[in-house]
Amino acid sequence: MPTQEEIYKTEGDKYEALIAREDHQGNILKTLREITSLEGRLVLDLGAGTGRLAGLLAPHVERVHAFDVSEEMLRVCRDKFIASGLTNWQVDLADHRKLPVADQSADLAVSGWSVSYLAVWNPDTWREELESWLGEMKRVLRPNSFIVLFESLGTGNESPVRLEHLKDFYPWLDESGFQNKWIRTDYKFASLAEAEELSRFFFGDELGNKVMQNKWIILPECTGVWWKKL
Repeated sequence: MPTQEEIYKTEGDKYEALIAREDHQGNILKTLREITSLEGRLVLDLGAGTGRLAGLLAPHVERVHAFDVSEEMLRVCRDKFIASGLTNWQVDLADHRKLPVADQSADLAVSGWSVSYLAVWNPDTWREELESWLGEMKRVLRPNSFIVLFESLGTGNESPVRLEHLKDFYPWLDESGFQNKWIRTDYKFASLAEAEELSRFFFGDELGNKVMQNKWIILPECTGVWWKKL
């Protein structure tokens, strides 16, 4: 089975098939609106992947600029935007810690299931990587802008759990002054066969088996939302 890192590099279309099933109740957009207004915002989407958050926000904001380190993910993201007919978007290859944008040029930064990889993929320097990212946010965002992060609190769980591989990331967010809450972002699949295939593809056999055991066409997922006003 490919790792998640390998999936991001090579499996854009299948990853999008999974992501298109997520948050069928629309809790992500609702939660963003509870944190800050969206109209007129110039938004940066960090680790945009295939455009889950960027595509959700684009109809409601002035402009969205999506970044990722995977050209494969951005290929799908671009195709989705082109098909949407929207024109208020831009997609670029970039690292979280070094964005090709001017100082104080955006009003909102969002990132879904991505910033945590700075800690996960850099176990020896995770704190420095996260501090570097936060410093970049302070550079590119105007005063009184929000950072909003979405991160996993358990896929296949009815209530939130803190995941072992994010054990450094969660407390760092608290230390850095982020507020938080949790929401459900359940997946709704077209069939049990699709639920098994796509959950096994990305999350692994343990969750794939659990989907089959519970006959989950709706796969429960808990997601943490962390936000900070600069």
